[in-house]
Amino acid sequence: MPFPHSDTNSISCFQRGKTFRVLPLFFCCSLIGLALLFAGCKKEGKPGLSPARAHAITRELAEAVRKAAPAGSAIHIGLQASDKNPETTDHLDITLFTAGSPSQAAEVAQIQQSLGAVATRNALTEQPSESREGILFFYLKGGVRTHAVHIHLASRAQDQSGIASSSAKVPKLAIILDDLGSERAAAEAVFSLPYSLTISVLPNHEHSAEIAQEAQRRGYQVLLHLPMQSVANEKPEAQELHPGMPAAEVSSLVDQFLKNVPGVVGVNNHQGSQATANRGVMEELMPVLGEHHLFYVDSRTTAATVAYQTAQEFGIPSAFRNVPFLDDVAEVAAVRKQLELALRGAREKGEAIAIGHPHSATLQALSEVLPRAQAQGVRLVFVSELVH
Repeated sequence: MPFPHSDTNSISCFQRGKTFRVLPLFFCCSLIGLALLFAGCKKEGKPGLSPARAHAITRELAEAVRKAAPAGSAIHIGLQASDKNPETTDHLDITLFTAGSPSQAAEVAQIQQSLGAVATRNALTEQPSESREGILFFYLKGGVRTHAVHIHLASRAQDQSGIASSSAKVPKLAIILDDLGSERAAAEAVFSLPYSLTISVLPNHEHSAEIAQEAQRRGYQVLLHLPMQSVANEKPEAQELHPGMPAAEVSSLVDQFLKNVPGVVGVNNHQGSQATANRGVMEELMPVLGEHHLFYVDSRTTAATVAYQTAQEFGIPSAFRNVPFLDDVAEVAAVRKQLELALRGAREKGEAIAIGHPHSATLQALSEVLPRAQAQGVRLVFVSELVH
């Protein structure tokens, strides 16, 4: 039986006097709706954030807390989001030493408001959680957890180092591998090590930018290996910080280096035994790092260094190498021995920062020793977790 001409749920097509009945209107609309839905889903992409974007927001959150929190508060970040483990989130631990004080509630509210503003700008949603100590909540993107924020409440009489993080009692070791940038093969050898290593890249070398970007994509943390003048001036870089450099020149040079090594979260010095011992140039450098929201790790290439002290005075999150260099003697047995000393230093001090280089002997020793670190009760972390 032919359909009535007034039927609004179907469409007739006419071609050379012939009528062709096509699909009902509601079915066509359904197909169109589904097509639009899938197109929208495809455009949005997978939920969550890339590790690089998550790290950038973590630094933004930490900076907001630094401005809102009372003086003396302890702020620790853990840039742990990684493509290797999509379930891992970045961490932000905040310790307020005002437990029991009348101002505590107002200080917590101010911090939460500042964090909320950052979350809103980045389209994150908040998910409260329970904590036996302090306040714990998560930020989510597209329903996926991206950040864990823990606010600890403590009295000023308590030891800050013992409570700043729920995992503070676990010995931590951060390993920085310096001098990346010239050889792609050396970088690939580092990338074959499945550990939380921090990569420090020299600027203006043949592969500086691509190695920095690839390291971030693979979930490693990246520093700018900032060239600085040494006493002996052995194998100097074409451009480096040196005593007597005007503030504008320091700022311009650092800006140039950061463009060449994109996406870094901090800085450590390359050589620099003369520059890091000069308070003038360090006082010019630290405000520049502050403007870029970067932390500083003093490689301690000289006992006369004032870099870490100056960073602390300027309020720049900072740390320093506190165990011997790993590969002054680039032989497997020697590096293996230095690594064992670094692990022992982490256990004795609670945390340690070691520095090595992408020598084949160093990488082989790392592959042999690091699997035993956890068995020895030491957690390998990115260096950002140890800056204060």
